[in-house]
Amino acid sequence: MGSRDSARVGGAERVARLLRIVTTVRPREVRKASLLTLNSFLLIFGYYQIKAAREGLLLAAYPASVKAYLAIPQLLLLIPLIEAFSRLSSRLPRHLLITQVTLLCIASLVAFSTLDWFGVPVAITGIVFFIWVGIFNLTIPAQFWGFANDIYSESEGKRLFPLIALGASLGGVAGPMVARQIIPVVGVYGIMLVTATILATTISLTWAIHERDIRESGRDMTAAVSVARQNPLDPGDGFKLVLGSRYLLLIAAMVLLYNFVNALGEFMFSDLQRRTALRDLGSQVSQQDLQNHIGVAFAGYQLLGNVIGLAVQLFLVSRVFRWVGIGGALLVLPAIALGGYGIAAFGASLLMLKWVKAAENGVDYSLMKTARSALFLVTRRQEKYKAQAAIETFFVRGGDALCAAMVWLGTVVIPLTIEGFAMVNVAAVCLWILLSIRIARERARMLAAAASPVVTAAAASSVP
Repeated sequence: MGSRDSARVGGAERVARLLRIVTTVRPREVRKASLLTLNSFLLIFGYYQIKAAREGLLLAAYPASVKAYLAIPQLLLLIPLIEAFSRLSSRLPRHLLITQVTLLCIASLVAFSTLDWFGVPVAITGIVFFIWVGIFNLTIPAQFWGFANDIYSESEGKRLFPLIALGASLGGVAGPMVARQIIPVVGVYGIMLVTATILATTISLTWAIHERDIRESGRDMTAAVSVARQNPLDPGDGFKLVLGSRYLLLIAAMVLLYNFVNALGEFMFSDLQRRTALRDLGSQVSQQDLQNHIGVAFAGYQLLGNVIGLAVQLFLVSRVFRWVGIGGALLVLPAIALGGYGIAAFGASLLMLKWVKAAENGVDYSLMKTARSALFLVTRRQEKYKAQAAIETFFVRGGDALCAAMVWLGTVVIPLTIEGFAMVNVAAVCLWILLSIRIARERARMLAAAASPVVTAAAASSVP
């Protein structure tokens, strides 16, 4: 071994020791895991630039209830988009698939940024951009985690996903901090170009990770695995894969329900935030000032949640995985949500809801997101990409659409107070806990079946 190789190995060992605060990383895993961590950081950092802009554009022109209602067109648009993604993934290898989807997102951001030059009213831009971001923020992370699931085995992913997700948590903290400084300078349209530039960088990272993984899989794994990772997926539809698996159906139901809870809580906070902004600024405030005020306020709220998420990701996620496993980790967030909305049901203020939602979002973006992604480590390659994309997009927005129906019922048909909406969430969280327990049991059954030479993989994933 030459001096350069020795220095590289020694550097990897030092980094691996440093990362023990987060999780166990072996020296030979450091480089690829670090690239994935950087990629996840940039994706979430870029998303938080446009997330604050999204809130400012929409809430400056519409009441908070409109946010909930826009989940319905997002849900409808996701049906053909998931079908298109499934077909594209059967034609392109994974690095080209991710490249094309990301380039489409970059082109969309550039197009949105030009709308202001042509004087398109914010009442139109706000709605269209909100719908687009609602699709973007599900599709891009879903394909990233499908990529990560494809790279690692179940045992490797259980160790390394807390590190990779740490990148997302860091991006979630840095993103709102930077957005609060940039929005007053470049405005909500200019910040879209910032995210477009960041996304272009992630494409080069994806290629670097793919090439390194192919080299390593060719050296350390069977030829069949190495070839599979370079080829497109087999034909198949993401929705059919979900409907054909009891395990995936349970995950889909849980994702739908817990996004209903999250979205209803977001409506509660957004409604109070908008009313407070109008009260503080007065009825004569300009739309531009209202946009920026709400955008900055949401950036601060998002920053708080992401700081909590970063602390959880840094110190707790890998330890929770070791202590109670992935199944036990699924129960942490609903327990927090049950306590938070239980308190809100007896009296809610903007400050209290800010902390409840920040804690909920922080644990969601760290522990829950990592555990949810790790659930797919035991699935087939087709399911890692196509089924996960369907669940992480359509069923997420299905929960938001269910929330939209609840908001309509609670604002138009049978008016509810914020405390009334909190009680609805308490009931939903109880059902969410039951689903999480079922998923943990099904996952354990699948792992046991996979370890048994008697039970086939098909039997392990089929619906009786």
